[in-house]
Amino acid sequence: MTLALMIIGLVYLIAMGLLLVGTLQLTEFISEEKTTKNRFSIVIPFRNEAANLPALLESVKKLKYPAAQFELLFVDDASEDISVALIEELLKTETELAFQVLSNIRTSGSPKKDAITTGIRKAKYEWILTTDADCQVPKYWLREYDAFIQKHQPKCIAGPVGYASNRAFIQQYQQMDGWSLQGVAMGSFGLNNPLLCNGANLAYRKDAFEQLNGFGGNDHIASGDDIFILEKMKQAFPKDIQFLKSKEAIVFTQPCRQWTELVQQRIRWASKTSKQKNLATTALGLIVFAANLLVVLGLLLCFIKHELIPYYAAFLGAKLLVDFIFLSRTAAFFTRKVPFVSFLLSVLCYPVITVCVVLGSFTGSYQWKGRTHKKHIN
Repeated sequence: MTLALMIIGLVYLIAMGLLLVGTLQLTEFISEEKTTKNRFSIVIPFRNEAANLPALLESVKKLKYPAAQFELLFVDDASEDISVALIEELLKTETELAFQVLSNIRTSGSPKKDAITTGIRKAKYEWILTTDADCQVPKYWLREYDAFIQKHQPKCIAGPVGYASNRAFIQQYQQMDGWSLQGVAMGSFGLNNPLLCNGANLAYRKDAFEQLNGFGGNDHIASGDDIFILEKMKQAFPKDIQFLKSKEAIVFTQPCRQWTELVQQRIRWASKTSKQKNLATTALGLIVFAANLLVVLGLLLCFIKHELIPYYAAFLGAKLLVDFIFLSRTAAFFTRKVPFVSFLLSVLCYPVITVCVVLGSFTGSYQWKGRTHKKHIN
């Protein structure tokens, strides 16, 4: 156990240290362009989102970008509430905004991938920009993407995503977890080896998507609309994938309200892991899982073998320090501070949730948006 604490602890510190270096190397983008050139088709899949759509639509109305240069494509995935009527009601007076409400055309085992594909097929413009119905977009969102495209000419752009949060621990936990994922995303982009992105703020050229046959090859997996397209883009256009590190481009999403919902969400995310081809992503996931599992196992073993206490204390102290530095660095980009008490509570909470998620992902099914999804073995 002593050797495990030392080896896993050292590997974890090295991995997090490299990602921290990557975040430092990824410079923040400052828009300098004054003339808008690019046109965007914003694809927004939704299912039973009547509670969240008003906030999204209000943020969309405030976009500071020429209305003639973007369109909104809402794709309804068999909603059973008033989502469709709500969109039409709240946008009917916005005569300058071009929008359509489309019905999802199901062709695979992934409703969301089908919805995005449905939207892209109807898209008029060269740039596809995806977000989720439970998000709010910043007013200079399109301006930042346009300026970034003009400067770098990429084919795929990952954007930052933050969590709206109050003082409830469940929300602060998700906020910190979101910062850690965003830190990994930005750090990996800074190291020129993109590992993560978030479909709530993701852009790519329509012709690039079509050239890669869209989600073909992984559309039997319910989740992963963002990661799988990132992997395809990375393989085909390794020098044309970038991260838009701009505070003006941060999309904020709503946290889960219950722990059971949170675990189901994480199982959904984990269900795609075994299908990812990026060994670095898999290795990092195993390192993080092992380190967090040791937090709990090591504590329990210290009650049995007291001689482990100094080694466990050194391991836990080093992990806490590097995690806090890493989170603080990412939180600063989101103009937030890490809530210290919640951070300490999450040290024990995170391993428990992680173990539940890993075990849940092995069972092969999870609940999401009122549907049961099963894990595909092949």
